[in-house]
Amino acid sequence: MVLACGRETIYNFAMSRKIILDCDPGIDDAVALCIALFDPRVDVQAITATAGTVEAEVATKNVHAIVAHLDPPRYPRIGMASPCEDAPVMGNSELHGSTGLGEFEFEGADRQHQTPSDKVIGELAHQNPNQITLVCLGPLTNLARLCRRDPMAVGLLDKVIISGGVVRAPGNASAVAERNMYFDPKSAAEVFASATTKSLVPLDVTEAVGFGVDLLEQLPDKFSRAGSLLHKMLPYAFRAYHQKLGRELIPLYDPIALLSVLEPDLFEWEQIAGKVETKGELTRGATLFDQRLRREWPLNMEVATSIDRNQAKEQIVRLMKFAGQQT
Repeated sequence: MVLACGRETIYNFAMSRKIILDCDPGIDDAVALCIALFDPRVDVQAITATAGTVEAEVATKNVHAIVAHLDPPRYPRIGMASPCEDAPVMGNSELHGSTGLGEFEFEGADRQHQTPSDKVIGELAHQNPNQITLVCLGPLTNLARLCRRDPMAVGLLDKVIISGGVVRAPGNASAVAERNMYFDPKSAAEVFASATTKSLVPLDVTEAVGFGVDLLEQLPDKFSRAGSLLHKMLPYAFRAYHQKLGRELIPLYDPIALLSVLEPDLFEWEQIAGKVETKGELTRGATLFDQRLRREWPLNMEVATSIDRNQAKEQIVRLMKFAGQQT
């Protein structure tokens, strides 16, 4: 079956991939959710909130609000974020706004008896052994907790996609650390050392795809549900990046990481041995890779090393438009 999207097409495979989105919304997280909830190639089983861009309670509210606003044909389970024990005194409100979603306003979503995110991931892994791809778009707090609480469930995940870390690029939380790793380096170190099948999409690749202000002219109709969300968030992001960082182009880290699931052929990958610094005063959250001729660390992940930038940009725009057509 083929679904039309303007002059382009999106293919609906008979067997869509089951995924869980673990995120800390965040404007770019919200864009990724817009895409994933309507792409027929993936079946979003759950969206699990984690602290990061915003504190845990706000992250959970944002996930509920985004899903309720988009009103997808199939509602995923939602996991509740829990505070990170060693979180730095930092947020990202200057780039994402006080609620994390720019100028998008919503009524609070009060849900009783919410299930913690790590438990949701574990339950779905047991129910769907070797079928779930976990896409981690925020700090790795939830996955690390699952590693400690139910390591058998972690072994039942088919694959883990991680948005974060840097190989050679400068960091965006410190001189050397990417924000997701910096926020909870101990959890990141645990996940890197775990036996899961991991694919890392680092800042080197996600920063390589920049979007200019012309993106605003290519968004879905603002009277669609997806369009109204995007039209309220992305102009805020362009202003914030220009005013705070002096940048004319904005990255969309998490949609690019999601694209590694939807369009893996756009990426080139390399097997690398990686670890995360947890103790350094200046290097908290730095991702280190053993690339010596006589490597001493065991290979533990594949890392995206490059991306087809033009195709990636076209795909992101196309998928946002498709989400608008469905809403």
